Amino acid sequence: MKEARNPVSSLSKALKDNDLHFTSGKVIHPDAETVTIILPLPAKRLSPNCVVATRGGRFAKASAVKRYRAMAKEAVEAACVETGPWERALATVTFFWPDNRRRDEDNAVASLKAAYDGIVDAGLIVDDNSRHLRREMPVFAIDRASPRVEIVVSNLHSPGNDA
Repeated sequence: MKEARNPVSSLSKALKDNDLHFTSGKVIHPDAETVTIILPLPAKRLSPNCVVATRGGRFAKASAVKRYRAMAKEAVEAACVETGPWERALATVTFFWPDNRRRDEDNAVASLKAAYDGIVDAGLIVDDNSRHLRREMPVFAIDRASPRVEIVVSNLHSPGNDA
């Protein structure tokens, strides 16, 4: 079974001599500040396809959103970043699924809304709108032993980075 490779790390290794890292055409200086947030895969209730037609369904979804948002906030706070809030940032997401089923990238990204809100709540970035946070399409990989989501947030206003 073929696992998806992280294009950022592949390019980083290939460009070691130039001392620059590329991510979807955006040059990020190697001294750029980054934070890696590792979370469990989003609950099914966080998917935009989840039907919440009943009162109990709405309460269950709200509870799932609150928990996931708090987990993201705690993960950022545990990183002890002192330079926040960042004015402009780039988010790169890798989903590590437990199986090789076909997934919808748009739904996967939408299910992370609560996580992005938690990142803002923690004070890492000013806001999660497109003016302050640029999101790339996710990378899908397989990790049967440890399914998770890794969100790498890079400060685009770091030293040597004139974004």
